[in-house]
Amino acid sequence: MIWVLICLLVLGVAFAPYIAERRRLVMDDDARADAPGAFIDLKHGRTHYRYFGPQSAPLAVCVHGLTTPSFVFEALADGLVAKGYRVLVYDHYGRGFSDRPTAAQDREFFVSHLDELLNALGEHEKFLLIGYSMGGAVAAAYTAAFAQRVQQLVLVAPAGMGHQLGPLANFIRVMPGIGGWLFMAGYGRSHRKGTEKERALHSAVPFVVDRQQRELQYRGFLPSVLSSLRNGLRAQAKADHQSIHEAGTKVVAIWGAADDVIPLDCKDKMAGWNPAAEQVVVPDEGHSLPYIHPDAVLDQIPQAAPE
Repeated sequence: MIWVLICLLVLGVAFAPYIAERRRLVMDDDARADAPGAFIDLKHGRTHYRYFGPQSAPLAVCVHGLTTPSFVFEALADGLVAKGYRVLVYDHYGRGFSDRPTAAQDREFFVSHLDELLNALGEHEKFLLIGYSMGGAVAAAYTAAFAQRVQQLVLVAPAGMGHQLGPLANFIRVMPGIGGWLFMAGYGRSHRKGTEKERALHSAVPFVVDRQQRELQYRGFLPSVLSSLRNGLRAQAKADHQSIHEAGTKVVAIWGAADDVIPLDCKDKMAGWNPAAEQVVVPDEGHSLPYIHPDAVLDQIPQAAPE
């Protein structure tokens, strides 16, 4: 009898993270009832997007990072509109109000999502492209593939330099069985702990900590983050940045001097890949530049030229 109880206990522990995932809320019409912006059905599902500014203004597109959806750009978008831009933000699959497909979230997955969205919305002119954190790697990959579409690339604390995530994160990333279990069991607590550190900071985006933690309530968020870690963030973006340099696209990279997510020494790696890129370091600031210090980003973006 004791062995039966032990086996049941082991099975309960083994399946607990996946049972918890199945019990999370579904991103459906009810969950989207209060969503700002609009939706469009694309290859992998419904995508949430939002425009700011007048329809006649030049376009700026913002690409968010690994865990924080497109609301991260609300303050930055208002500043870009004041500079004369029309701004498009959207949620990656698995985040915000977008669908949660099970496809591997690799480089091609993210590039094709952005390209498909732009084409579906009828956006065919050259535009300013801004990528934050993982979105910096996505924006660089898109620019390398479609250099003729991007007028200027602005990278804010960009991923893609092969920075070290720590031994546990690396183990989770490369081990398909136990690594996935560890992530599903422990990442929620880690995400809450990391975001709580920002609660005392002044944010230009309202309720940014609560909105980040809200992601944990919905099914598909954790598997999407894990898939991105294992696929989209696994390879370095060296070839993309070298291609961008060869194409002559103007690049500005903005770094936080106190960033503990994308360390400042990644700046030197980018300089080796694209020596023409302009690099700006914001003193005393961490990883959350778009919502903690959006003015530092806006200062590096020129006034929009009238069309």
